[in-house]
Amino acid sequence: MSARRLQTVNSKRPEVEPIRQPTLFQMEKLEEEAELTGELKIDRPYSLPGIFLGTSAFTANGWEGSFYPPGMKSRDFLSYYATQFKTVEIDSTYYGIPSASTVTRWYEKTPPDFIFAAKVPQIVTHEKMLVGCEPEFDEFVDRMQLLDEKLGPLLFQFPKFTKYQIQPDEFSRRLRFLLNRVKDLTTVRFAVEIRNKTWLDERFKDLLREYNVALALTDTSFMPRPWEMKEQLDLVTADFGYVRWLGDRHGIEKITQE
Repeated sequence: MSARRLQTVNSKRPEVEPIRQPTLFQMEKLEEEAELTGELKIDRPYSLPGIFLGTSAFTANGWEGSFYPPGMKSRDFLSYYATQFKTVEIDSTYYGIPSASTVTRWYEKTPPDFIFAAKVPQIVTHEKMLVGCEPEFDEFVDRMQLLDEKLGPLLFQFPKFTKYQIQPDEFSRRLRFLLNRVKDLTTVRFAVEIRNKTWLDERFKDLLREYNVALALTDTSFMPRPWEMKEQLDLVTADFGYVRWLGDRHGIEKITQE
């Protein structure tokens, strides 16, 4: 990401931005634009009003012949997926930064109202633990901006850190440093998933609110579930929500493989 790009953005987000409605993904506007251009509104079977409902990745073992029609070519998977769901969380970006041609194809294969979320690469979150990762982080953010109006939240998915790896105050300091690098890119938003339950306190949530970053809410066995925390903590940290219904992943895989 060049310094030039940062300088071309004139509008600056205030230190603490109020929660706004509707969400940053202006669904009504997109639907109106589609009507004006004569595009047909897609009637998706897996959709809820006001919610972008999708899956983590748009293909996995067992999907071909069950979710995807038998005989469908893999190159057609995303286009078909976009007729069923309105969003997808790209999982492959966790393993590496996609090429520009790949991101462009994602854009071209999906309708105007489709939204992509994507995981920040593991070299940023796991390997370098937010230190000395500026080249990789900047390249990833630049690459994902090729999605233009279809770009949704970019997810920092962190592992459970040990006390020997990093302390919570240092983690927050490093995260703030990276968020400062992109604070003027008003079209790029982030969500953060952490797996250290004791780090979920008011100071951490205030940091997320300062940068309008969503706290990813998860249904997992290793973190308190949202409904278990709602009385103690205000879990809303941005003008959009990010929910990951993971559940008992190993149990689900066992059932689906039988």
